[in-house]
Amino acid sequence: MAEKVQYTEDSIKSLDWREHIRLRPGMYIGKLGDGSAQDDGIYVLVKEVVDNSIDEHMMGYGRTIDIKISEHRVEIRDYGRGIPLGKVIDCVSKINTGGKYDSGAFQKSVGLNGVGTKAVNALSEYFKVQSYRDGETKVAEFEKGVLIEDKKIDKSSERNGTKIIFSPDPTVFKNYHFIPEYLENQIWNYAFLNAGLTINFNGKKFFSEKGLFDLLMRKVDEDSIRYPVIHLKGNDIEMALTHSNQYGEEYYSFVNGQFTTQGGTHLAAFREALVKTLREFYKKDFDASDVRQSVVGAIAVRVQEPVFESQTKTKLGSQTVGPDGPTLRTFVNDFVKTELDNYLHKNPAVADALLKRILQSERERKEISGIKKLANERAKKANLHNKKLRDCRVHYDDPKGDDEMKNKTMLFITEGDSASGSITKSRDVQTQAVFSLRGKPLNCYGMTKKVVYENEEFNLLQHALNIEDGIEGLRYRKIVIATDADVDGMHIRLLIMTYFLQFFPDLVKNGHLFILDTPLFRVRNKKETIYCYTDEERQRAIHKLGKSAEITRFKGLGEISPEEFGTFIGEDIRLDPIILSKETKIADLLNFYMGKNTPDRQNFIIDNLKIEKDIVFDDPAQQTEVEAA
Repeated sequence: MAEKVQYTEDSIKSLDWREHIRLRPGMYIGKLGDGSAQDDGIYVLVKEVVDNSIDEHMMGYGRTIDIKISEHRVEIRDYGRGIPLGKVIDCVSKINTGGKYDSGAFQKSVGLNGVGTKAVNALSEYFKVQSYRDGETKVAEFEKGVLIEDKKIDKSSERNGTKIIFSPDPTVFKNYHFIPEYLENQIWNYAFLNAGLTINFNGKKFFSEKGLFDLLMRKVDEDSIRYPVIHLKGNDIEMALTHSNQYGEEYYSFVNGQFTTQGGTHLAAFREALVKTLREFYKKDFDASDVRQSVVGAIAVRVQEPVFESQTKTKLGSQTVGPDGPTLRTFVNDFVKTELDNYLHKNPAVADALLKRILQSERERKEISGIKKLANERAKKANLHNKKLRDCRVHYDDPKGDDEMKNKTMLFITEGDSASGSITKSRDVQTQAVFSLRGKPLNCYGMTKKVVYENEEFNLLQHALNIEDGIEGLRYRKIVIATDADVDGMHIRLLIMTYFLQFFPDLVKNGHLFILDTPLFRVRNKKETIYCYTDEERQRAIHKLGKSAEITRFKGLGEISPEEFGTFIGEDIRLDPIILSKETKIADLLNFYMGKNTPDRQNFIIDNLKIEKDIVFDDPAQQTEVEAA
C-alpha cells in the first residue's frame, strides 16, 4: 500500500512570476523547440517584443522598427513613445502590468494580458530594456528575470522609443538556432499588415505598399495563378484572393496584426463566406470543395479585446468584433458578399476565369469519385489493422488535448522493417508515430490526384495524416522523413517530398515537413562516446578522444540500436525543415529533379559533385579504420 502524504499548509507553495514562467514556459510561449519549426519558442520571444512596437505604430507613434538578430542575440528598437521611465522595470518584470488595459490608449492591440515581455525576460539568460522619452533615458538589465542592473534616469539625445536586447536561455531552448527564412517571413507579415511601416532587419529593408496583395504575390507563383489577385479593403477588414493550379487550399489569416497560424473564427467565416458569395453570384449550387480547391487567400481583421485560444495567439476564439459589435461571422460574411460580388460584376474577365477554375475542380473531383470511394473503403478496413502505422496516443487535431503535448506530435515516415523497427522500439508512444513504406514509393511527378487513391501506400499515408480534405484535421504537428544516409535513402526522401509538394503543398508551406538528421559516425573510446553529424564533427571527436578511438559509420538507420536511436529522436532530436522560399517555383523544382530531363540533371550533378578529401593520419591503423568507415 502506498505511503500517505500529509496535506498541510506546507504543501501549498507560491511561485513568483519568473519562477512560474520558467517552470511552465509552455503556458506562456507554447512549445520550446530548437528553432527548426516556425512556431518554436525563440520566434515567439521575438514576436512578443515586436508586437509591442507594432502596437505603438498602430496608435500612430513610430514609422520605423530596427531589428538585429545574430546567432544568439536579438536587438529590437522602435521609435514610439517609449515606456514611461518610472515604470520601465515594472513593465518587463511584473505580471499584469502594462498600458494595454487602458482601452483608450490601445483600442485594437495584439495582447492585453501584460505577459509578453515578462516571459521574454524570464526565459532569457540576458535581457536589457532601455526607454528613451523626452530627452531622458532609463536602463535596466536582467539575468533569467532577476534584476542585476538598475541605472538611474539619465539625459539622452536619442529619439523617443524603446530598445530591448535579449539572448534566449540555452538551458531552456536547447541547441537553438534562428533560421533566417522563418525570421524573414515573420517580419514580412508585419510589413504587409502595417502600411507605412518600415522594418530594417539585419541591413535589409521590409516595406509594403499594397498589404495583403503584396503578401499573396510573395507567396504564390505568378505563373500558376489563374486570374489577377483580388484585393479588397474595408474598415477593420482586408482580404486578398486568387486561385492557382496547385492542389489544396492555402490561407493566411491575421487578427490585429497577429498571424493566426491555426486560423480561428475569422478564417472559418471567410471560407464560408467565399463559398456562399460565389454560389449566389454564379447562381449555381457548387460543392464547397470545388469552390475552395486551389484557392490562395488572406484575411486580416481588427477587433476589440480579441480572445485567443492560447497565450501564443495562434488561433482566434472571439465570436464578435467588439463588446457591442456584430458577430465575426456576420461581419466577414457581409463584407465578402458585398465587396467580392461588386468586384466580380465590374471585372467579368476575372469572373470567367474564376468560374473555369471551379468547373475544372468539379470535373477532377467527379473523375476520381469512383476510385476515391473504393480506396477509402480499403483504407477504412486497413485502418482497423494498419500494419504500416504504429500510432501514438496524442494527436495534433484533438480539440481537448494538451497544447504542449499536441505540439510534440510527429509521424516518422521510414523505409523497410529494420529502420521502422528501431524507431518503433525507441520512440515516445505518447507523441511519436511511425509509418513504414515498402521499398521505394512511386515517382508521382506530373500525375493527377487520382494516383493518391490508386496507390495503396499513398492512400494509407493521407488517411494516417487525415489530410484528404485539407490540413485542418492534420493528426501530427510534424511529418518527419526518416531515411538512410545513402544514395537509396536520398532517392526515397526525394520521392516522398515529391508526393507532398505535388498534392499537399500547403503542408510544406505551413512548416509541417522535416528531414530527420541522424549521426553519420560514432566515435568512442572506453570512457566516452561522441555521435557526429558531419565530417567536421568526426574530425573534432577523433582529435578529442585520441588515435585509439573506435569509429563506426552508420550507413542505415537499421544499423543503429533502439537504445542509441532513443537519444537521436528524444529531447535533443535534430530536424531539418523543408522551407520553400519566394524564389522556389514548385513546378520548376519538381520538373528538374523528378521529371524526364535526364541529361540536364546529369550535367548538374557532374558540375556540382563534391568529393571530400581523405583524412590522413600518422597512425596507419587509424587511417585504415577511417577509410573503412
